[in-house]
Amino acid sequence: MLGVDTCEFGGQVLELLWLTVCYRGLFADKKDLSFGEEEAERNLNYSPPALKTLEEILEIDKGDESLVKYKETLLGMDPITNDPTVPRVQVTGMSLLCVDVPEPFPVDLTGDLGKPIDLNEGITYRIKINFKVNREIVSGLRYHHEIKRRGISVAKTSYMVGSYGPKKEEYEFLSPSDEAPAGMLFRGIYDVQSTMRDDDRNVLKTWGWQFNVGKNRN
Repeated sequence: MLGVDTCEFGGQVLELLWLTVCYRGLFADKKDLSFGEEEAERNLNYSPPALKTLEEILEIDKGDESLVKYKETLLGMDPITNDPTVPRVQVTGMSLLCVDVPEPFPVDLTGDLGKPIDLNEGITYRIKINFKVNREIVSGLRYHHEIKRRGISVAKTSYMVGSYGPKKEEYEFLSPSDEAPAGMLFRGIYDVQSTMRDDDRNVLKTWGWQFNVGKNRN
């Protein structure tokens, strides 16, 4: 009995090692950097400018009509809430937009994994994120996610979202196109951990979700 269990365990280890090698080859062409790699490529002498409050920005050059209109375009004309209990950035929605699929796949932001999103293997998709900015300007907003399969990290992707001022209206970010894994070996459930952070590396929101790659899912 011990011999059988040992063989089974050895087979599982070999399978995980094989999956690790295959995933590294599959995602080798990814150009997006993880947070650690991204920081390593930065200029270490870079010092971000001092932050100004929204009130200070609105008071600057109030006599310059063109600048006032420009700030109204960026920040809107409606008064912005200064409630400190409201998060600076609120992620209000996330979905996957897939080629040849008419309806988007919504992602649950509550952390309740529930049922994974079913994706056809090899399908091209984009990530859409809706968010609001409150109280003050957010600089260098970035979206990052790590994908795992059976506990093994298979991909880390980071997208620059941009810098945004507070508005009542929601902003929308659409990522570059990406492809779901393809092939019998890569079918199954993937765990994703998503994070939104700013240029000061403050984590603004983090949430988990899953997708399930297979044939004829949609």
